[in-house]
Amino acid sequence: MRIHHLNCGSLRKIPPLGGERRTGAAPGQLATVCHCLLIETDSDGLVLVDTGLGTADRRDPEGTLGADWVAYAQPARDPEESALQQIIHLGYAPQDVRHIVLTHLHRDHTGGLPDFPRARVHVHPAEYRAVTDPDSPHHQHSLDRFMPAHRAHGPLLTPAVAEDGAQWFGFPGVARPQGLACELLLVPLPGHSAGHSGVAVRDDAGRWLLHAGDAYMYHGEIEQTPPLSHPAFAPVQHGAQTDIEARVATRDRLHALHRDHGDQVTVFSAHDPWELARFTTPTSA
Repeated sequence: MRIHHLNCGSLRKIPPLGGERRTGAAPGQLATVCHCLLIETDSDGLVLVDTGLGTADRRDPEGTLGADWVAYAQPARDPEESALQQIIHLGYAPQDVRHIVLTHLHRDHTGGLPDFPRARVHVHPAEYRAVTDPDSPHHQHSLDRFMPAHRAHGPLLTPAVAEDGAQWFGFPGVARPQGLACELLLVPLPGHSAGHSGVAVRDDAGRWLLHAGDAYMYHGEIEQTPPLSHPAFAPVQHGAQTDIEARVATRDRLHALHRDHGDQVTVFSAHDPWELARFTTPTSA
């Protein structure tokens, strides 16, 4: 199994705060990223974790993403950044992506769904209920965030299966995507969206990666004590969250996970460019 770390959408630039670890990334301001994973598996084809911005988002960003969001986020329009083009450059066809696993259904995570219309799309059952059940207290909020252009093709949205009492490093409510043989889990990380989850995948060496989505947005939040937030991300976190107390509690649990199990789990978020650089910048011998 091979895991690729992809940037599937460059957004507005943000400055460093001065405490970034050496990553090999260019100094100064960096573009916010949409950090996705592409997993090559033996049994399940290609599995894409989050999709970033899609090809249509780059052709008509105001039409698919919303003019206000575009004005704030300032997404780049480079078609080569789409998951579709990056997968083609790796020698695969779009239909080789058989499964997409989403941390949540916000626009900067779902934009690539129309590029892979045959893929089964897995979300945590709480996120699935929020967007499909009119009786859910979060239904309208969730539906508003799941952009019409990203769901017009009728994605094969599928709730993962929660196992009674299942935990992952003490995180409860863990769910398994249906039909996936590889070791991949949806781990509830509540607060940002109604059913926001991290995606945990174990690599061939037995080490876990946890894609924490938008549970936090800057590495200082889980690596420093007390947690250090980035002021550029604060309005995004506060504007999108469904439950501030749950979000802060989730951040604190991830801080403890990084502190206590950093030798077993590598945690990263969706938008921190310095975290992405740790995976994508070649290291010198």
